[in-house]
Amino acid sequence: MKLVIAIIKPFKLDEVREALSTLGVQGMTVTEVKGFGRQKGQTEIYRGAEYSTNMVPKIKVEVACGDDLSNRVVEAIQQAANTGAIGDGKIFVLDLGQAVRIRTGETDDVAL
Repeated sequence: MKLVIAIIKPFKLDEVREALSTLGVQGMTVTEVKGFGRQKGQTEIYRGAEYSTNMVPKIKVEVACGDDLSNRVVEAIQQAANTGAIGDGKIFVLDLGQAVRIRTGETDDVAL
C-alpha cells in the first residue's frame, strides 16, 4: 500500500478530485495548509489577485491506495494540478505499513 501526498494550488482541487474519481479512488483527505518552496513565498496569484507573502496557501491531498494504483494516482494528480507556473506543488509517495477500518476492523487493502 502507498500513501500519496500532494501539495497543490487551491483552485486545482476540483480537477484533482475528478481525475482521482475516474481512477476509482474512493476517498481522500484534504487539508488547507500554508507553506513556501523555491519561490520563498514571494509572489503568487490566488483567486485572480497577485500578492506577496511569506506563506502561500495550498491544499494538501492525501490518498491511501494499493501499490498497483499508486503510479496512476500520481500521474492523474500531476496532470490535473499542472498549470505550468511556479508553485504548482509537489507529490510525495510513502509506503503505508497498515490500514484499519475502524467500523469493521478490516485491514490493509480491504480497509482502503
